[in-house]
Parts: sequence; C-alpha cells; structure tokens
Amino acid sequence: MTDTTLAVCGMSCSHCAMTVERGLGQLPGVKRVAVDLKAQKVTISHEGAAPSDDTLRAAIDDMGYEYGGRL
Repeated sequence: MTDTTLAVCGMSCSHCAMTVERGLGQLPGVKRVAVDLKAQKVTISHEGAAPSDDTLRAAIDDMGYEYGGRL
C-alpha cells in the first residue's frame, strides 16, 4: 500500500472528518483514509496508483469541501 496526502479545506468538525473518510474510502483502490482536521490534511492509503487529481477533486467538491492538491 502507498500513502498520498492531500490538502482539503473547509473541514471543521468530526462530522466533516467522517464525511470525507467515507466519501474518499469509496474510491477504487482506497483502503484507508485518515483526516487531520487541525492541519486540513487527508492521507489516503491505496493499492496501486492513487486516484487521479480529477477524481479526487470531484469527490471532495461533491462533499462540499475544497481540494487543495497533493502535498
């Protein structure tokens, strides 16, 4: 498994973290999602290549947050 860290803006509470964890956890190949609210970062553990930036941006936008890119 490989980890990829993303900037995700707009998360402010445990409900936000749970929403992002569930949403990104449904993407193909993603096995684990860890949210750091304070740092506004999300780390995804995935098999193979990480989901594309377009896929990540669309999923995060659909949840109501802002994708800030890979870190």
